[in-house]
Amino acid sequence: MEAPDKIPMALAHHCPPFDPENELIHVDCASHIYPDGSVGIHEMCFSVRKHEIVALCGPNGSGKSTLIEHLNGLLRPTQGRVWVNGKSISEGEQANLWKEVGLVFQQSDDQLFAPTVLDDVMFGPLNMGMPVRDASTRALQALETVGAGDLAARLPNYLSGGQKRLISIAGILAMQPLVIAMDEPTSDLDPVHTGMVESIILDLRDRQGISVVIATHDLDLAARIADRVCLVQNGAVYAQGTPQEIFYNPKLVQDAGLSLPSTVGTYLDFCTAAKTAPIDRPVRREELTEALLKIRARNPAE
Repeated sequence: MEAPDKIPMALAHHCPPFDPENELIHVDCASHIYPDGSVGIHEMCFSVRKHEIVALCGPNGSGKSTLIEHLNGLLRPTQGRVWVNGKSISEGEQANLWKEVGLVFQQSDDQLFAPTVLDDVMFGPLNMGMPVRDASTRALQALETVGAGDLAARLPNYLSGGQKRLISIAGILAMQPLVIAMDEPTSDLDPVHTGMVESIILDLRDRQGISVVIATHDLDLAARIADRVCLVQNGAVYAQGTPQEIFYNPKLVQDAGLSLPSTVGTYLDFCTAAKTAPIDRPVRREELTEALLKIRARNPAE
């Protein structure tokens, strides 16, 4: 199978120019060196546009989490620049940045600390200066949005892992940021809570108008929900495009140390077994069904 055309590769040392009309976040050739001398990201070029879900895909240690922590100023680049909503956090314009970019950590216990779920979700709005009554209303709305309204009075320590993930998302959503960045948002979750988190991410984009960044090595997740996929390796984005563009270049994915999404692998394996050239690029389950029906119609059994 020939590699798909027009796979846009990141330009080493030269990032595309900042587009303030369409980009909420722009990372321009940013590098970060930790105190022990290890390199977290290296000449990273990355952006988040309005109303999109962008997936950072790469193996452990590729730089995904380090990049995530640069998006709201938890880390600042050693070199290069990062703009968030027109402000250069590299130049110290970090005040109240947490209101604009919320981070959902991989380990929910790192984020939950208050006596009750409601107290935890209220914490952000209260820090923004909202009166207690308004903060409570905002928190309850956020809990309802993520399907956890019945957990408001519960103690976070006694929740399941999936419930804690929902509460962590609600705590960020209550602050109504422009962007929410999630580090491995479905890791270690059961199928039910995985489906809930995926639905929430789609709802954030479609109904709330919030852009979402997910850092993940789960390409099935990225294929299902991402508008744009960025492959990360050795601290830099080296390829980006739509899921169809990226995932139908098997060598590109393999070189990133990843495996093809199951839908893509199944389709390509079927085409090989049927001795027919791929005619579509399905990345979601429903697309796979349609693509297989097309092949069957083109090559009816004798």
